[in-house]
Amino acid sequence: MRFHTSLLLAILLALATLQGCSLLRLGYGQLDHIAAWMADDYFDLDHQQKDEFHKRFARLHEWHRYEQLPDYAAFLRDIRGRVEKGLAREDVVWVAEGVRARYRTLARHGADDAATLLLTITPQQIEALKRQWDKDNRKFIRDHKLDGTPQERQRARVKRALDQVTDWVGSLTPEQEERIAALVTAAPSIQPLRHEDRRRRQREFLALLEQRANPAEFPARLRDWLIDWEKGRAPQYQRLQPEAWENRIAFLVAVDRMLTPHQRATLTRRLQNYIDDFTRLAERRGAQTTAQ
Repeated sequence: MRFHTSLLLAILLALATLQGCSLLRLGYGQLDHIAAWMADDYFDLDHQQKDEFHKRFARLHEWHRYEQLPDYAAFLRDIRGRVEKGLAREDVVWVAEGVRARYRTLARHGADDAATLLLTITPQQIEALKRQWDKDNRKFIRDHKLDGTPQERQRARVKRALDQVTDWVGSLTPEQEERIAALVTAAPSIQPLRHEDRRRRQREFLALLEQRANPAEFPARLRDWLIDWEKGRAPQYQRLQPEAWENRIAFLVAVDRMLTPHQRATLTRRLQNYIDDFTRLAERRGAQTTAQ
């Protein structure tokens, strides 16, 4: 979902940077400033656009905080319960569908404000966006070693998978690391196709901006583009994506089954910390004062 192209997605990007629960609590209250910085980084906004961004984002932020965070907390509680029992294929599918549904809710709610802001973007700012995308694309190539040897790409995939697992469950045993590496290596890589799909979305967004001459229809077109991000994928990617998704499901279930009791407890504690943070953040100021 990281297309870096609107007010709407800035909230997701900012949340993604707030790793660690204490940082989440501190950072969420400053999300308008974080999101404005990200939007400016991509579009080089002028003073009036920055003011308009802050005003519209404040509304989205308030809605998200008090209307969506309670739902996120409930969603994570359900995930925690499934993790405690051990994950099956249907659990992974359920989580993925839940994430997509919440993203669509956010897209529908924020698309109109995002469209209003995008109507003011100048050709010079579009060029600034292209330059930033070029940096992002080069970073993707570098991080995934797409310009390296097959062995370098494989090592990058394994390292990324190990980092993702340890972020949630803590340190792994050497045997677990070997098993995870084997799982990653056994699955075909689709990173080059992912990279091309990112570029496809960027091209689509630029084409969408060309349709701003019709402000009555632009918000709906933007909303559709945000929600239906799989539309327009290359035939090869469409053909391989179902298999890649099944491989991902199998990977997550296999990792879950190799967790020790201590690692599972670490994972559930991490989820609970996020649940607690979302719950506290969603409390109205008056309720917080009373609770204290």
